[in-house]
Amino acid sequence: MRFPSPVSVQWLAEFLEAELLGNKEGQATGINELHKVEKGDLAFVDHPKYYAACIQSAADFIIINTAAEAIPPGKALLVVAQPFEAYLKIVRHFQPFEKASKAISDRAQIGEGTYIAPGSFIGNHVTIGNNCIIQPNVTIMDHSIIGNNVYIQSGTVIGSDAFYYNGKKDREIWYKRMESCGRVIIEDWVEIGSNCSIDRGVTHDTRIGQGTKMDNLIHIGHDTVIGKNCLFAAQVIVGGCVTIEDGVTLWGQVVVNKTLTIGANAVLLGKTGVVGDIKGNTTYWGTPAQEASIAKRELIWIKRIPQLWEKVMRNSP
Repeated sequence: MRFPSPVSVQWLAEFLEAELLGNKEGQATGINELHKVEKGDLAFVDHPKYYAACIQSAADFIIINTAAEAIPPGKALLVVAQPFEAYLKIVRHFQPFEKASKAISDRAQIGEGTYIAPGSFIGNHVTIGNNCIIQPNVTIMDHSIIGNNVYIQSGTVIGSDAFYYNGKKDREIWYKRMESCGRVIIEDWVEIGSNCSIDRGVTHDTRIGQGTKMDNLIHIGHDTVIGKNCLFAAQVIVGGCVTIEDGVTLWGQVVVNKTLTIGANAVLLGKTGVVGDIKGNTTYWGTPAQEASIAKRELIWIKRIPQLWEKVMRNSP
């Protein structure tokens, strides 16, 4: 999430009642979680496993629950007892919850020639471009951005909150939701089928690239970036923080694990399970995903095992 204007780190320290260490003159430009941080960002960390990664990341300002021995030049630590609660306080301050008062918000911007069918909901600060078709019972949540010539079929939800939780087993409620302040951005000429769910980013953007087409019953996780001219068949599931490059085809019931990359023009056959980065310009099949030609040959040999075993037993002394 970008702040409306740069925010003084000293103001942040006062707002969060934090001890300020390191650079006391910096200006934070936004807040981001670790997978998406950029220079000028404020990030948070509350587990020793991730201290070093967060401090050495692109983030210039880190909310943390311990003082580090060495602070990189130009960076600042804001030391608080509960970094997660500090994160929530910032999100609620810069992007407070706004109640809906009608089906189509007066704060939404809707382009010329766009049709919104009865029963749809358009939230606050939504932008929809020209010549779009939004079918009945579509929900487009706050801050979503829809390009031109986009077609969204019935029952789809754009901008639902991320499935992203802060887990601590030393408290009564183990999992607390990280409130989402990112957006969904859908570029021009995208088509989305019925009953799909596209989660907004936790702090950054979920993006669907120009010309991409999606079938029914598809889930896209938070902060995922999908390239141009991709094709997704029904029941595809994509985890959070995934990068899918241009021209990728995912056939029915493909499952993509979180925080990985699928290279451009890859084709994943039905029911493929992706558990790590895979290169482009290749067809994959199976779980874990492997080149389809290899997977098919292996299946043939597996079917021959009884014959081979029978032959071995006949020839054994």
